[in-house]
Amino acid sequence: MKNKPLSRRKALKQIGIGAAALALPKLTFSATNKIMKRAIPSSGEQIGVVGLGTWQTFDIGSSEVKRAPLKAVLRALVAGGGNVIDSSPMYGSSESVVGDLTTEVGLKDELFYATKVWTGGKQSGIDQMKTSMRRMQANPMDLMQIHNLQDWKTHIKTLYNWKEQGLIRYIGITHYQDGAHNGLERIIKAENIDFVQVNYSMNNRNAEKSLLPTAQDEGVAVMINRPYTGGSLFRKVQGKELPAWASAYDIKSWGQFFLKYLISNPAVTCVIPGTSKEKHMKDNIGAGLGILPDTQVRSRMVSYLRDL
Repeated sequence: MKNKPLSRRKALKQIGIGAAALALPKLTFSATNKIMKRAIPSSGEQIGVVGLGTWQTFDIGSSEVKRAPLKAVLRALVAGGGNVIDSSPMYGSSESVVGDLTTEVGLKDELFYATKVWTGGKQSGIDQMKTSMRRMQANPMDLMQIHNLQDWKTHIKTLYNWKEQGLIRYIGITHYQDGAHNGLERIIKAENIDFVQVNYSMNNRNAEKSLLPTAQDEGVAVMINRPYTGGSLFRKVQGKELPAWASAYDIKSWGQFFLKYLISNPAVTCVIPGTSKEKHMKDNIGAGLGILPDTQVRSRMVSYLRDL
């Protein structure tokens, strides 16, 4: 294990910045109708607060008919100011589809590529990561993550080495279950991690208890998977109207209601809902525009959803 650098909170204290400043979200607007950006704490590099996940939605093989709508999704992501696209060797053909399509539509230089290692053993991990980079046509890979903490103690050594060599730019760890949050938190405290990817949604807020505050304290970027809890949030609000007060926070759909709640948590760097539809990508992008709910409104959002 490498020496752990100063946490973001400790470093800020040393230079005299108070806790109130620490709590403020790092947001900028790149241009009119472009989504907010947030900084990766370990570098200061800005990424869009809404990205794109590829589980299931990009696992469509070589079919040109199925690939065509995904080109529109990618264009909508970038047009709205988003740039993060996340995949995994676990997701079937998704990595290859991402690599092919982003090249075809000429967006490679606009995107922040993230994928994962999902296997056991050092050499198996090296081979898999090289294959992922080839499939996604990303060299260096922006973010390489250890998927669901699979053999993480082995892979973290390779990732440290690869980062030093410039083969990858950032190191991350991921999981999608509440039961892994304590383990993620321990690794964040002990290792030099740039990103943690975790499940978090309005009806599953376990990450708020400790993991998200720890990530913010340790200067680790947070990427959110399962922001709609597998679609259960949409089933809960089916046929229900948005509250009238939601418009004051530039919320125009239930999807934006759910995503804005997550983005308004200052520990969150980027959410990555998956979609294969351009209209849904544009709607997701809308969650990164306009006014964010404050703490009081966030509580009101939770209460409203609970009482439906």
